Amino acid sequence: MVPVNSSIIIRPMTEADTASWDEFVFSTEGSTFFHRAGWRTIFAEIFRLHPHYLIAEREGRIVGILPLVHQKSLLFGNALIAAPFCVEGGTLAVEAEARDALDQAATSLMTKTGASYVEFRSRKATRSGWQAKRDLYATFSRPISADDNANLLAIPRKQRAVVRKTLGGTLVSAVDSRPDRLFRVYSESVRNLGTPMFPRKYFSALCHVFENDCDITVILDKNEPVSAVMNFYFKGIVMPYYGGGTAAARRSGANDFLYWEVIRRAALRGCHTFDFGRSKTHTGAFAFKKNWGFEPQWLEYEYWLKPGTEIPSKNPTNPKYALFIEAWKRLPLRLANMIGPFLIRGLG
Repeated sequence: MVPVNSSIIIRPMTEADTASWDEFVFSTEGSTFFHRAGWRTIFAEIFRLHPHYLIAEREGRIVGILPLVHQKSLLFGNALIAAPFCVEGGTLAVEAEARDALDQAATSLMTKTGASYVEFRSRKATRSGWQAKRDLYATFSRPISADDNANLLAIPRKQRAVVRKTLGGTLVSAVDSRPDRLFRVYSESVRNLGTPMFPRKYFSALCHVFENDCDITVILDKNEPVSAVMNFYFKGIVMPYYGGGTAAARRSGANDFLYWEVIRRAALRGCHTFDFGRSKTHTGAFAFKKNWGFEPQWLEYEYWLKPGTEIPSKNPTNPKYALFIEAWKRLPLRLANMIGPFLIRGLG
């Protein structure tokens, strides 16, 4: 335990804290699905990373948390991130003193671990003295209605016509609790983008750890899965997170039908918000979401840098990865799925 002042103590999370950690997450304004305790298990057991989940306590009561993860790679550097593979993260606190204490603990841990930087995946940059990246990622969200027709009319006219066309076709949707069909579709989609694939066990772990707050929508064309997405649910929000489609999906409109089915099913579940997730600027995914009538909300990731260190650029828009991406696109799918998990643990 590290006493920060006379009343706040910063200490590591233990397994015994899981329930109280999640209780704090669900009850605190500004929390996200990515603050949940279950990610700690996934980071440690699936990716073999080193979580440093920190709790701020005042008189035995949790007043702040920080889901920090040490991610060290020969290829992609040494960092403390809250949280890798996630859209958002960083300190979650109910009082400024606890937030400041957790931020201080993070920068102290950077020195102890030899990390080059601390990265908080914030919606808005607010920390004095930290650097921020504001123009790379945006997230997209809007309300959804319990009325299917209202949700359909909320889609811009041209995109709505595309969706209507799929509604009269042969495509059907299903909901899976296992990732087998998702993995088949998503791995092909990711390889075609030139990006390393997650291990199959990662998707199984997400389904197991988050149970009813995670499911998979699959689109079938003549009983063949052609499009699929894994969805997360949190406080009435649905977030389609890992999704893709085959070449056949583009021809049939299955990707458009997929997200309509996510909206429709989420409305039946009682969700009030559709969060289309994060996309990089100047990408096909970014344009696709705008076509659905969503306006980008720019994320402002914050960095505390070791002297002489620049803000990292571990993303496909970095020109130094261009040759690697083109070569990866040409790999046989089976080989890409074998190699990908060894690379992806340092990239998220």
